[in-house]
Amino acid sequence: MPSGSIGDCSRTMSVMPEPVLPDGSMQAFEKPLPERVLAFDFGTKRIGVAGGLALTGTGSPQTPIPARDGIPDWVALDALINSWCPTALLVGNPLNMDGTASEIGHRALKFARRLAARYPALPVYRQDERLTTRAARETLTDVRAQRGGRLPSLDSTAACLIAESWLQAPNWQRL
Repeated sequence: MPSGSIGDCSRTMSVMPEPVLPDGSMQAFEKPLPERVLAFDFGTKRIGVAGGLALTGTGSPQTPIPARDGIPDWVALDALINSWCPTALLVGNPLNMDGTASEIGHRALKFARRLAARYPALPVYRQDERLTTRAARETLTDVRAQRGGRLPSLDSTAACLIAESWLQAPNWQRL
């Protein structure tokens, strides 16, 4: 299989009607709702990954993808895509607290564009990820206190929060 191609994944989609327009009329078409998403928390050394399911609105942390200066291990990423068979990809958008673009945000956008070019059959969306790392750290602290044991990575826990926030309130702005 050529690099970047998607294996024998079944592309299932649910149908979700568009919201009511400002004038009170309904949109005349329906938008497919991705059933399985892969969310990414971009980093220059590793990229956090989580799978998300629209049916439950929940995310599941996966093993982070190693990266070198922001370039992912494409072989590992291809394997993950073929294993999960997502119907959409999400990339966290690390904005500054005032809503302006951050330095790492420009690199995350570049990563999102690379995903879109490598996997043209999959829509790529961006999701505001302000405070997800802090929230992920708190989540892991709570889990550690409750049960101990091996915990998911901070990066993939942040990606999980990105997936869940998008599934709860999708930003349909495609890359």
